[in-house]
Amino acid sequence: MKRIFLAIVTLCTLYSFTANGQSMHFSQYYNAPLLLNPANTALLPGDDYRFGANYRNQWAAVPVPYNTFSIFGDCKIGGNRDNTNHNNWLGLGLAFFNDKAGDGNLSLTQIQGSLAYHLQLSQFTMISLGLSGAFVQRSVNYSTLTFDTQWDGFTFNTQLANGEKVGVIRTSYYTIGSGINFAWFPNENVYVKLGGSALNINTPNESFYNTTNTLGLRPIGNLDISFSAGPSVIINPSAYYTTQTGASELVAGTQVRFLLSSHNSTPAELILGVYDRLADAIIGVAGVRIGSVQFTASYDATTSALAPYNASYGALEFSIIYQQPYGKNKDRIHKQFTCPRFF
Repeated sequence: MKRIFLAIVTLCTLYSFTANGQSMHFSQYYNAPLLLNPANTALLPGDDYRFGANYRNQWAAVPVPYNTFSIFGDCKIGGNRDNTNHNNWLGLGLAFFNDKAGDGNLSLTQIQGSLAYHLQLSQFTMISLGLSGAFVQRSVNYSTLTFDTQWDGFTFNTQLANGEKVGVIRTSYYTIGSGINFAWFPNENVYVKLGGSALNINTPNESFYNTTNTLGLRPIGNLDISFSAGPSVIINPSAYYTTQTGASELVAGTQVRFLLSSHNSTPAELILGVYDRLADAIIGVAGVRIGSVQFTASYDATTSALAPYNASYGALEFSIIYQQPYGKNKDRIHKQFTCPRFF
């Protein structure tokens, strides 16, 4: 009976994972810029480089938990240092992703390089074009799984042949992505960015059995708006949508940033927000930024049909980002608390 219950929960999990486009993803999509869109590579209006890390623990209360981890870094090459000419620059980025789930340790490891060119069209607009290429390896450990051929009438006997592969099996492939962003910044109090990207443009084959299992094209759209609501408050609504082979995911919500202190040229901000992943989860967000370092935590409260099986616990997620100008770049104007602005 216990095994039947676990099977039912697993099926519910897989249903949720299909219906909501579960792939390697983060609820804090805005803190995983290189996964979201290669055109985000070094899209840093007031800084020149950044490093970041993300960690997500998902569905820990059911038999098929997910653990996702990433680290990334990107930087500018070129770009003007004054306020009179258009500011164009090249961005280079490198990211590492790892995703692991289930008793079979089904894993994905991805190393991705990206580049983008950011072209200021006018005093108030900019367009960014990006490309990415990644090497991906999938693996699964068949030795930790049980199959119907191992049922001896009373229990699953792991000493019996499973009728499948044995040990850790791996497969690998390459994948290509591209993206575009359009930014509008009429003044220092308003910033709007609309972006679109496409992953798996080359539709690679992913299979442990030497059969054809083509990964579908995965388009992604993102809208991000920031505006000042006072001398110490910034409101940042955003939305994210992706779809792949019939599955889809839509997340939308708002963050509010409060300036707490700006003493000694080290501003401190409090970050609070709430997002909704349509038909899946409500996501609460809290974080702080002190100087160049930002730490953000989020919690997914499940609202889908899986909620009764995981006590509404969906995922706990953390991110940390550090970004700075080169050598403090004293010839660039920096403001302690303002919306992004291209100089």
